Amino acid sequence: MKIVIVGGVAGGMSAATRLRRLMEDAEITVFEKGPFVSFANCGLPYHISGEIADKDSLLLQTPDSLRARFNLDVRPHHEVIEIDTSAKEVVVKKAEGGTFREKYDKLILSPGAEPVIPALDGIDDADNLYTLRNVPDLSKIMARLGNITSGEAVVIGAGFIGIEMAENLANKGLNVTIVEMASHVLPPLDLEMARFVENELKEHGVKILTGRSVEKFENAGHTIILSNREKIQSDITVLSVGVKPSSKIAADAGIKTGLKGGILVDDRYKTSCEDVYAVGDAIVVKQQITGDDAIISLASPANRQGRQVADVIAGLSRKNSGSIGTAIVKVFDLSAASTGLSEKMVKELSIPHMIVHTTGKDHAAYYPGATEIVMKLIFSPEDGRIYGAQAVGAKGVDKRIDLISTAIKAGLTIYDLPELEFTYAPPFGSAKDPVNMIGYAAMNLAEGLSESIQWHQLQDELASGKILLDVRTTPEVEYVHFNDYIAIPLDELRGRISELDKSKEYIVSCHSGLRSYIAERILKQNGFSAKNLDGAISLYMVAKPEDMVK
Repeated sequence: MKIVIVGGVAGGMSAATRLRRLMEDAEITVFEKGPFVSFANCGLPYHISGEIADKDSLLLQTPDSLRARFNLDVRPHHEVIEIDTSAKEVVVKKAEGGTFREKYDKLILSPGAEPVIPALDGIDDADNLYTLRNVPDLSKIMARLGNITSGEAVVIGAGFIGIEMAENLANKGLNVTIVEMASHVLPPLDLEMARFVENELKEHGVKILTGRSVEKFENAGHTIILSNREKIQSDITVLSVGVKPSSKIAADAGIKTGLKGGILVDDRYKTSCEDVYAVGDAIVVKQQITGDDAIISLASPANRQGRQVADVIAGLSRKNSGSIGTAIVKVFDLSAASTGLSEKMVKELSIPHMIVHTTGKDHAAYYPGATEIVMKLIFSPEDGRIYGAQAVGAKGVDKRIDLISTAIKAGLTIYDLPELEFTYAPPFGSAKDPVNMIGYAAMNLAEGLSESIQWHQLQDELASGKILLDVRTTPEVEYVHFNDYIAIPLDELRGRISELDKSKEYIVSCHSGLRSYIAERILKQNGFSAKNLDGAISLYMVAKPEDMVK
């Protein structure tokens, strides 16, 4: 059998190597238009700052090593420019010139994604504008940086790659400005969680301009005009406003495409054309939680899809169950991660939901070096189905979001989270892990033991006549507090409960939400109407610091 693969890297090379392990006699050819067929795409930004010092360490395999180990015919600098599905041939253009036709029995398309380049005035004349998708892009950026000893860097777009670029350019010694059209950085996160990232960026000198976009470039790209008419200067600009499926050759061949031009495949990666399969960033997948079409451009799904399509071609029973979109980013000394649906997404889809925030430690609080993890869980109030989660913190964020991602994929609910068993010793975790704790908190809400409001609801609740009760200690309240509140420390609440009015409704707050939950239970069992401010003052002062008094 002759198998041709278009595109290397995650999807293509995973398919090629798996095919060889399953089909020793198959003839397997990989055409890659770039110079490298196997490289660590996600590691590229870290070479800019020197954190990954050796660029060659990002090159994982070469055509020679792949031929020696897997007997693969891997051809870089070979671009497939046409697919003839009736003749079962591809037309290939060589870098040195000329084209040829190659037959296939099975064709796997893994062309990946390409950067979105907006049609802006002056963009074609900009001599300092770059994108970062591959090693040649990295080389161009490094060459430019070699001519800049200090200066201004602008990153347009504050998604995961944009944030990584901002961090590494700042660590390189440049003055970095982020321009983001959304209301906050990292749009996949909800606003209050993204605020932690914004604060971390600002603490390291990164300037953040949200809620505005680039209108035009002037002075060969060195002057950038924003939508609010503001002008900023740039010695180097990195464009990171998103990617789109690189699917033109598929569409030109009559292969059906869908959302954002992504290649349509069934649950076994078959396209609309016989013996043509597709994987990776170029395909439309199913959002596993909603069942809707989605484009999820991440390395882990692409690697998994490459392996699965090889299994399908080899005759094994495999099915693409979809993706939920799990991602993480390092931002200086902070990590931020998410999985599944955000609060914004469930609202847009009109999905009934509840939300809970918790703050815990990455390991036992009494063991030296413990740091806080702020977590957010979005779930169904009806059956406890988990829709999504987000977390920020210095350490341990990856572990917790990975656990909840696994729970979602396994069909577990909030009622299962407290039952999960984790390795525990003081240097590694707590007897009640933050994942257990957020499960308990979610159960309290779902079962009606607690009622909560979100940070963005507080001012409306107070305007309607409800009273804010702060149950922190007196020194805590004196350090930072709301404008209008009553303060009774939790440990004094039972003895001073007569100071409260049962005809009033209370919103209870503390530092993180735990003490206020206890206060809520005390009040309710004494005949009061009370709700907990979810995430409490520690979350609110990050989301809306302008409302706080210090």
